[in-house]
Formats: sequence, structure tokens, C-alpha cells
Amino acid sequence: MVKKKLGAKKPKRAELGRIRDRITFIYLEHAKLNRQDSAIQVVDQRGIVNIPSAMLAVLMLGPGVDVTHRAMELMGQSGLGVVWVGEQGVRQYAYGRPLSHSSTLLEAQAALVSNRKKRIAVARTMYRMRFPDEDVSQYSMQELRGKEGSRVRKIYQQQSQETGVPWKRRVYNPDNFEASSPINKALTAAHQALYGLSHAVICALGASPGLGFVHTGHDLSFVYDFADLYKASVSIPVAFEVTAKSADDPDIASKTRLAMRDKFVETKLLAQMVADLKTLLGVADKVPEATVMQLWDDKLGLQKFGVQYHENEDELV
Repeated sequence: MVKKKLGAKKPKRAELGRIRDRITFIYLEHAKLNRQDSAIQVVDQRGIVNIPSAMLAVLMLGPGVDVTHRAMELMGQSGLGVVWVGEQGVRQYAYGRPLSHSSTLLEAQAALVSNRKKRIAVARTMYRMRFPDEDVSQYSMQELRGKEGSRVRKIYQQQSQETGVPWKRRVYNPDNFEASSPINKALTAAHQALYGLSHAVICALGASPGLGFVHTGHDLSFVYDFADLYKASVSIPVAFEVTAKSADDPDIASKTRLAMRDKFVETKLLAQMVADLKTLLGVADKVPEATVMQLWDDKLGLQKFGVQYHENEDELV
């Protein structure tokens, strides 16, 4: 007797929502996650909710979350980014298979990061995307870092003046989140939400989170590079706005996370990230949706995959 497999069939690629059209992220804690057909079933003390996995970009899992193997299987099939968020702001990343099965972005990224001139050019492009009013076409990496540090400090001071939130400097101890000031807690929570979304977009489109242009040597180097594009306009302002209203709230991190989610929706950041990533890596607007497997040849160029070439070996001699 053949045992019938329970649950919905593995979704086809055409059935999965594009990353730019998905809900940015949902945060869960103290809950049990299982699979119900093509939805992630969330059970906590308040009841049961089924969340369509193909419509999410990032699932943030906090303390007290139990996940079944079937639920993780569905997340992987749906290309859903999964971010495990621990106490005190310490987090570990995990993600499913990219939505795009094409290596177009990855190959472009590897080519750019492996060439000194092209790598500096990308770093300059990232700076111009943040601060378009400054000509950095001749700047070295050292000069770019110096300029960026100066501009970011000014942004912190500007936000402090606009919101009335006192500001000294950025302090973050991953081993003692509660020791930080309210604004530093809010900044940590805001940046972490931005890192999670950046990581999901990079992986969903098939690029590498580890091949950074400014940051290097870490498996999330490019995540930090990419997220930096949006800190001045998204996470820093949100952190200061939340702190101005909720500085004495012990749950300021949660309030910041909710404010970031609202900001993501308001600014349509997910769609912007998709477009920016393709532009940054110099890839045409359309990354192939279908899997196109080819064979590389140093003389003949790309060759068809699936051909029995040994049958024609006499012609190659």
C-alpha cells in the first residue's frame, strides 16, 4: 500500500509571489509553527493563524518559537527568508532556496567584486545613492569611508535636533542589549529589521550575502553594504521618532520594529530594494525567471546542457 503524502504539493515557481510584491516581514515569539497546506500555521495562547508563506519576504522568529520540519520545508520551497532573533538583539540568519534559480546576479556580483577598479566603482555608486549631491568619482576607498562617517554623524545630529532626542554616540553591545540608552536600543532594533529585509532580497534574487564591496570577510558582508543604502532615510529617522515618543517604554525595541514595518510599506522599500540591487550589480531589469542550465567552454562559449557530446567527439578533434 502506497502511503499518500499529506499537505499541498510543492508550489510551482509561477505560483510564488515576486519578492517585490510580498509583505515585508512578520515577527513572532512564544508560538508553535507548523504547516497547513501552503500556509504556515501559527499557534499561541491567543489562537491559530494561517499565514500564506508565498506572500512573505521575511519571517522573524523571536524567543520561545518552536518550528516543525514541515514548516521549515515550506519556507524553503517558498523562498522565504527566516531570521532567528534572540534575546538582547543577538541574531542568527537562515534562509531558503532563492526565488530566482538563475545565477545572473551572482555572476555579475562575483565579476565586480573580483576586479579592483570595478569594486571601487560600485562602492562609489553606493555612496552616490545615499548622498547624490557630492561628486566622489575620484575618491579612494579610504576617502569614501571618511566622507561616509562624517555624513552619518551629521545625520544623527540632525535627527537629534529635529526630534529632541539627546544624542552622544552610537553604542551597541551585543552581549548586553539592556545596557544601551533608549535611542541606541531603537537604532539596534531598526537596523536589525533593515538587515533582515536586505538579506531576504539579496538571497531571493540569487545574489551572495557574503560578497561585499565595502565590508568584507563576513558571510553577511554584502547585507551590511546593501542595508547601509537605506539607513539615513529609513532606520535612523524611525529610531529617533520612536524614541521621541517612547523613550521610557521598556519594550521600545518592539515599538521600533512595528514602526519599521510600517515604514517599509509606506515607502514601498521592498520594490525599491529589488530595483536598486539589479542596478547596483549592472544587471538588466529582468533576471531570468526560469532555470537555464548551460555548459561553459573556453573556446566555444556557452553550450547546451543535456546533450551527449561524446557522440560528436570525432567532430571536435
